[in-house]
Amino acid sequence: MSTMTETEQRVTAGVDTHRDVHVVAVLDERGAKLGCEPFAADPAGYRKALAWVRSFGPVDRVGVEGTGSYGAGLTRYLHNQRVAVVEVSCPNRQQRRSHGKSDPVDAIAAARAAQSGEASAQPKSRTGNVEAIRALRVVRRSAAHSRTDSINQMRALVVTGPEQLREAFRDCTIWQMVTAAAKLRPGDPTTVIGATKFALRELARRVLSLEEELKRVDAILRPLVTATAPALIARHGLGPDTVGALLVSAGDNPQRLHKESAFAHMCGSSPIDASSGVVVHKRLNRGGDRSANQALWRIVMVRMVSDPRTRHYVERRTKEGKSKKDIMRCLKRYVAREIYPYLVETGS
Repeated sequence: MSTMTETEQRVTAGVDTHRDVHVVAVLDERGAKLGCEPFAADPAGYRKALAWVRSFGPVDRVGVEGTGSYGAGLTRYLHNQRVAVVEVSCPNRQQRRSHGKSDPVDAIAAARAAQSGEASAQPKSRTGNVEAIRALRVVRRSAAHSRTDSINQMRALVVTGPEQLREAFRDCTIWQMVTAAAKLRPGDPTTVIGATKFALRELARRVLSLEEELKRVDAILRPLVTATAPALIARHGLGPDTVGALLVSAGDNPQRLHKESAFAHMCGSSPIDASSGVVVHKRLNRGGDRSANQALWRIVMVRMVSDPRTRHYVERRTKEGKSKKDIMRCLKRYVAREIYPYLVETGS
């Protein structure tokens, strides 16, 4: 007489995340829905949600939408509880149009994507130096963009302003213009020339303030990037800004990318298949992290000017009939392959 040993079923959960409430759905091993409930998006809600999911059985994995936004807190909590988390993309738009949308539907779709393996990407841990670098880069990028906008506005005011102001700033460099404009005395700000002087002075002082802000941020950011990835900083053509962008793209746990081709794909620097019928070819990958792609572009540009090996490669491929754009695409792929091992070391 044979006996059957019953084993507890493993369950898969999916989470549709929002600012205040997360909706959690649970599926059994056959994909049948066991339950779907909303929970508060706070530490107490995270604990209740995980306890509720575990009430159905051992948790195999949890698919979470928006692990880098509304789901970041829940993802950190699940990592701390040693629960496997996979990052789920937004549901298919065509399917949404034909079947409608609701939070429970999205939560169930997230669970099915995690269970089927359609969603398998491991989210960033966001718990180490790289997360600190990301936060500092947010304020730096904002300050740099605002500084550029203010300078462009100053130049436009000078070009369209009264003739005497145009003459005063005609041969000035950008920083000579900013320094001089910060000292202007507008006089009557209700006249054309007075209002223009006032606007120039305020914009100039804004630029100088943003410049000081950038210096304060860089004083923290550059040593932090260097300490986090000294081997990357030592590579030719890589500086604190490009290394910071690549570190943020890879995250505190770059091992989640598994291999260098996955990193290149994430950076949008790997060709992807575009074949149909008898036509077999690849096309440019226009997806991926554009900040990381821009960092690779800057590295390639520096090396094309100052690195003998890169210059020799460019000359050889040019003779073969390759365009400059094609050559740069190839070089970005090579750079991604070169720096991947150094990125993995930062997370070890």
